[in-house]
Amino acid sequence: MAAVLITGASRGIGAAAAKVFAAAGYDLLLLSRPTAEGKPSAELEALAASLRQGDRRVEIAGIDLSVSAAIAPGLAELLGRGLVPRVVINNAGAAYTGALADMPLEQWQWLLQLNVTAVFQVCQAVLPVLRSAGDGLIINVSSHAAHKTFPDWGAYATTKAAKACFSRHLAAEERDHGIRVSTLTLGAVNTPLWDTETVHSDFDRHAMLDMGQVADALLVLAQQPANQVVEDLTLMPAAGAL
Repeated sequence: MAAVLITGASRGIGAAAAKVFAAAGYDLLLLSRPTAEGKPSAELEALAASLRQGDRRVEIAGIDLSVSAAIAPGLAELLGRGLVPRVVINNAGAAYTGALADMPLEQWQWLLQLNVTAVFQVCQAVLPVLRSAGDGLIINVSSHAAHKTFPDWGAYATTKAAKACFSRHLAAEERDHGIRVSTLTLGAVNTPLWDTETVHSDFDRHAMLDMGQVADALLVLAQQPANQVVEDLTLMPAAGAL
């Protein structure tokens, strides 16, 4: 069976996607932020243990995507274990709310690294494997904030717009190698992101999309025939932009 690589897999959309893809028969390569010792987190270890059934392979790694120098060697080690992904889901990311005029430079650079540069680095690391296989699918999880204007969400929206633009250009460059690129554009999703210290909002989380709905949409994208691609799938709460 095919394998899927998922970033940000220890919780939220990433963990939900891991469960859905495992149920569909995929082998899994899962990565998330490491412990202080550089090991996979307890959350990721527990998730992997719950998904190892029968002959399904689940390989995990703790890779800090906010540290650019950690990404290439971390992925080389993970990919070197012999499990070849045919689907790559760039799900990991972060958010920040606050006025652009007051945002510290280090926070700006941190957000760009996680939401844009790390995606570029992950893609660079997996492209040789996908090219050797002659096909593959990269799914970049983005946000409708890339196309809208929300006060205090300018930095986040900028990174998501850059990610969407990156996806389009990567698709054009890799098409001749048989590699497809999809963007999953999301409205508000009820995830642990809303509980992080860099996000301050009072949105109605009960009106948001459920993580399972997003995971199901990712599987739909992954199961498209090799001769077609959904370039951008937008999934919004029925209540609209919250």
